[in-house]
Amino acid sequence: MMRRLPPQQYGNPRVRRERDWRVLRRQVVLLVCGLLMAGGFVLAVGQRFAAVRYGYSSEQLREERARLIAERERLRLELSAATAPNSLEQAAREIGMQPASASQIGDARAGEGRQTPSPRPVMTVGARVGVVRQR
Repeated sequence: MMRRLPPQQYGNPRVRRERDWRVLRRQVVLLVCGLLMAGGFVLAVGQRFAAVRYGYSSEQLREERARLIAERERLRLELSAATAPNSLEQAAREIGMQPASASQIGDARAGEGRQTPSPRPVMTVGARVGVVRQR
């Protein structure tokens, strides 16, 4: 067993510990490096979340684009079906128009300068535009 003296009897009560500045500097460097690494991880996680969010939004935009393209094609088909000569002729008959006879077409060309009322409505179909006119 070791024998100890009371603190008043020590010969070095005023000795103070010296600070080791190298240790303090090393701790500061380690702290800064740790903070930089933690910040890098937080930044990487934020970028990953942003990439996932952009991926979902671009997928939604691709689906909407495909839907709009399909709708455009459907509308084009409806337009071509509506402007087909057969459907125009049927629509004209539904509103009471009748096909023009050869004598009516000849009369209309001969008397372009004078306006003569026709006894019945005449249906003409524009070849390029698909327009139905009543005279």
